Amino acid sequence: MEPIFSVEHTIIFFLLPLLNFALAIFIIYMERRNISSTWVWLMVLLLLPVVGFALYMIFGQNISRERIYRLKSKGHDHRNESVDEQMAEIKRGMLLSTKYLSKYQHLISMNLVHNDSLLTQDNEVQVFTTGQDKFKVLLEQIEQAKAHVHLLYYKMASDGLGSRVLDALVRKAQEGVEVRVIYDDVGSTGLPKEFFAPLVKAGGKVFSFFPSKVSFLNGKLNFRNHRKIAVIDGRIGFVGGYNIGDEYLGLDKNIGNWRDTHLMIRGGAVQRLQSQFLLDWNVAADDVMTYDPKYFPEGEAKGNMAIQIVSSGPHSGREEIKDAFLKLIFQAKKSIYVQTPYFVPDESMLNALRIAAFSGVDVRVMIPKKPDSRIVGWASLAYLSDLVQAGVKCYLYDNGFLHAKTLVIDREVASVGSTNMDNRSFKLNFEVSAILYDQQLACQLENIFNQDMQHSVLLSQGEGRLGRVKESVGRLLSPIL
Repeated sequence: MEPIFSVEHTIIFFLLPLLNFALAIFIIYMERRNISSTWVWLMVLLLLPVVGFALYMIFGQNISRERIYRLKSKGHDHRNESVDEQMAEIKRGMLLSTKYLSKYQHLISMNLVHNDSLLTQDNEVQVFTTGQDKFKVLLEQIEQAKAHVHLLYYKMASDGLGSRVLDALVRKAQEGVEVRVIYDDVGSTGLPKEFFAPLVKAGGKVFSFFPSKVSFLNGKLNFRNHRKIAVIDGRIGFVGGYNIGDEYLGLDKNIGNWRDTHLMIRGGAVQRLQSQFLLDWNVAADDVMTYDPKYFPEGEAKGNMAIQIVSSGPHSGREEIKDAFLKLIFQAKKSIYVQTPYFVPDESMLNALRIAAFSGVDVRVMIPKKPDSRIVGWASLAYLSDLVQAGVKCYLYDNGFLHAKTLVIDREVASVGSTNMDNRSFKLNFEVSAILYDQQLACQLENIFNQDMQHSVLLSQGEGRLGRVKESVGRLLSPIL
């Protein structure tokens, strides 16, 4: 007579629940600082025993304890001295010389202490809203480079635009210009390794960020370098939303027009972009870059714009860019304009926007009508529906894909960078944003928003509601999207 329970049955019915319980305890321990994320991962483990834990090990690990920059940032102690000097100047009332800047003293001080974000006031900025304009100028600046070209992009493609950029870099490397390139390993999935062979042969250096050590298996898959930074000769910097590929020129027939926002900066803020590039290079590359005055030339900038470059990432244990956004939102008295391709905020950000709207502030949020991720699109519409009920004006951009990441407050101060309004950007990705203290530029960015409204659909009460199942799925998964 066959036994009622075989060995296999014993494992399934007795040992598997014990194993799942042990794995649940492990997740609770690892995620104890993030309750919402803990509950989502526990739900995944409950629905997918053991398999859910494998997913957690790929997508959910916390790397904050590794302090990757602290271990590899020797030679950057000069930044600490500059931060101390600026804080002393703020306390003496010397740094913030105008009433306008003094209004944002607490934000400036927070970014300075929280993120070593030095305030520079000698900047000039040019805004790009089309890929054609941005890459035309970037290629021109690369051609004019005399000392070095440093590029860091989340996504680089081996298509027409990618090849044009590569050719320009190869020519400069052959001329003896130092060329260094970082691309994100996951963001640039499909990029052939041999694509950069001509550049390496010419003397350039290329590395990917957090690459897979084993094919199709990456323990840091969830932690990506989402920054888009270019620094030319330490004097000109680019930061914003554009990656490198034909789709960013609007040449992808499935996507159509690509609407983004990017900045070119001349002035002291470029040094902060340069510093971030060096830090990221030391994580990605096998040769360490230390502080060298040649990378930080004394500027001859003639601008008068004040800028802080704020960066954040999963290594710090903080959410520096989100905190800067929250501070800006709570300080708003008249208007808050937000453009983002992904709107999956946490409770603090959602409540901040609600409170602002309830307080009579004109709050407007714009996302693409056609998302590139179905589940993220469900979540975004669910959150927007809540904001509509609070009096927020929410728009769906319908002239291609909106990829701009901008925040404009009271037509006085703004932010442009790589940071989306979602948990992934705030908690998981390495991001960078420029906080721009300039009324003229803030008005320009608000006017761009108003122009985009002409190509958008305004959501009305109840119109953005999805089916209950879709909405519930989007909300439930939002902590890990």
